[in-house]
Amino acid sequence: MKKESKNLTQKPSIKVGKEVKIISGKEKGKVGRVEKILRKTNQILIQGINIKTKNIKPKVKEEKGEVQRKEFPIHISNVSCCKE
Repeated sequence: MKKESKNLTQKPSIKVGKEVKIISGKEKGKVGRVEKILRKTNQILIQGINIKTKNIKPKVKEEKGEVQRKEFPIHISNVSCCKE
């Protein structure tokens, strides 16, 4: 018999709008506000943290290329709640 797979995603104690502190990674020590929680992947988007840039080439020769800046998610285990 096969064992039923358990749902490994835990309900995070972090809520949208709360301030969190990054405890590991390149952004260690920074504080930001939670914008969105991605429950399926146990990740969160934090305002102003983990911003990456992408250069977009022009599609037509007359157009100019652009630089797009976007926030990427961080795993919940890499943050902790800040006291408000």
